[in-house]
Amino acid sequence: MEFKIKRKSIKTVATGSLVDNYPHDLQMYKVPPIDDISLQEFETLALERLSLLRCLTTATTLKGLRIFSEEWTDFVISDLRNQGLKYYAKLCEKSTCGTLQADLEARRKDHIAHFILRLAYCRTEELRRWFISRELELFKMRFMTMKTDAIDSFFKINNLCYTNISDSEKSELIQYLRESTSYQSSQNIENFKFYKVKFYEVLDLVKSRKVYLRGGYAYIPHKDFISVLSAQFRMHLRQSLAIACHHLGEIEQDERLVSLLKGLHQSYCGNDFISDTKVTVPIESIDSLSVKSFPLCMKQLHEQLRSVHHLKHGGRLQYGLYLKGIGVTLEDSLRFWREEFTKIMELDKFEKQYAYNIRYNYGKEGSKKNYTPFTCLKIINTNVGPGECHGCPYRHSDSNILKNKLKGYGLESQAVNDIVDMAKKGHYQIACSKYFDAVHKTDLGLGINHPNQFFEESQKLLKGDIKIEIKKEEKSNNIKKEKNEEFEDMDFDEIAEWKE
Repeated sequence: MEFKIKRKSIKTVATGSLVDNYPHDLQMYKVPPIDDISLQEFETLALERLSLLRCLTTATTLKGLRIFSEEWTDFVISDLRNQGLKYYAKLCEKSTCGTLQADLEARRKDHIAHFILRLAYCRTEELRRWFISRELELFKMRFMTMKTDAIDSFFKINNLCYTNISDSEKSELIQYLRESTSYQSSQNIENFKFYKVKFYEVLDLVKSRKVYLRGGYAYIPHKDFISVLSAQFRMHLRQSLAIACHHLGEIEQDERLVSLLKGLHQSYCGNDFISDTKVTVPIESIDSLSVKSFPLCMKQLHEQLRSVHHLKHGGRLQYGLYLKGIGVTLEDSLRFWREEFTKIMELDKFEKQYAYNIRYNYGKEGSKKNYTPFTCLKIINTNVGPGECHGCPYRHSDSNILKNKLKGYGLESQAVNDIVDMAKKGHYQIACSKYFDAVHKTDLGLGINHPNQFFEESQKLLKGDIKIEIKKEEKSNNIKKEKNEEFEDMDFDEIAEWKE
C-alpha cells in the first residue's frame, strides 16, 4: 500500500537503498515515504509509535520526572524495552550513523510511522497540539543523546549551515555570555562554542532568559543549539500537519484506513487480556479479590450486583468480560450470574434471557468470537444512561459522590483529594493510578490503561512479585498546569495573541 502527502515545496521523495534514504538515526521527516506496506504493518507501526509517544507522557505526567533529566530518559528507554519496542529504545538511547541492517530497518519504521501518525493527528487543533508536543519531546531527547561526531553528521546531512562566532567576538562578549549562560558556574564557559542566530529562532531560551541578546541576535552555547532545531522542527511539523489535513479526503477514499486513523488517538496498545485457560480464578474468591485487586469501575459493578442482584446490559457486558479476562471460567461465570439473578427472578427467566449472552461473551454462541475485556479508553468513552453503574467512575460520577465513595473505602484524605482532583481535570487514568497506589499503600505510579492490568499488577504486589515501597510522605504534585503546558507549546505569534 502506498501513502504519500504531496506538497509543492518538496519535489523529491525517498528512493534508492535504505543506506541512502536513512543515513542517520535522527530525522527531520521532510521527505514522505513511498514504501508499499501491508495494512497489518500499517496498523502495527501506527500503534507502536503511539505507544512511544504515550511513554513520554507517562514519564512526565504520571511519574512526575523532570523532562529530559537522566531519570526521565532512563524511564522512557526502560519502558520501551518492557513493551517490546527495542528498536525505538535503541534510537532513543543513542543516535548514530550505523549501517547495520537492524539500524536501517529501525529508521525505516521510525520514518513511516511518523507519517502515519500525521494522518491521524492532523484532524483537529487539539490533536495537532498533542502530536507536535510529543514529537518535539522525542526529537529533543534523541538529539541530546547524540555524541559530537553524530551531531556533525546530522548537520551535514540536513544542510544546517550554522557556524560558531569567532574567538575575537567571543572575547569581546565573554562577560555577557558568562552572565547569560545558566550553567556557567559549573563549567568552563571559555571552552564553549557559541552560535549567533536570530532571536526568534530560540524563543524558548529568550522567554526563560537563558541567552544574551544583541541587535536582534541571540548568542547561544552549543549545548542549547537544540532550541534552534526544535523551532525549525516545530514549524515544519505544524505546516506539514496543515497540508496533511487538506489531503485527508484523498487518503480516506480507502475505507480500510478511515476507522483506524480516526480512532487511533483512543486506541489501546497493550495486552488484550484474552482468557488464559492455564490461569483460573475460582468464583468463590471474587468477593475478597474485589477489595484491593479490582479497579473502581469493576468494584462498583460487583458491589451493585451483590446489592440489587441485577445489572443492566452495559454493566453485565463490562463486568462479564472483565471476569473472563482475570481467569473466571465459563462454568463459574454462569454459576455466579445465575446465583445472583435468581434471587430476584425465576431460573427459567435467567436461562432464557441472560445465559445466552454469557456464553456469547466466551465465544460459545453466535459468531463464536473470543471477545476481549474492555480497555480504559473504551470504558471512559462509553455512554452511561440513568440508573446504570458501568462506565468510568472518575468520568461518569459526580465529584462529591466519588469523594464520599473513596472515603467510605477508608482511603486517606490527601489521597482522596488527589484522586478527585485528577478526575476533575479529566485525567481519569491518572486518577485510577493514584487509586491503585492509595489502596496498596505504595507509590509505584503505574500507567493504568486497562482494568485487567490493574488486577494483574495488584496480584503481583500482594503475592510479593513486586517489592512494595510504603509511602512515608505524600508525593508533591508534579502535574504541570494545563495552561503552562499550552504556553510552553506556543510559537512567537501565539504568544503575542495570548498576551492580547
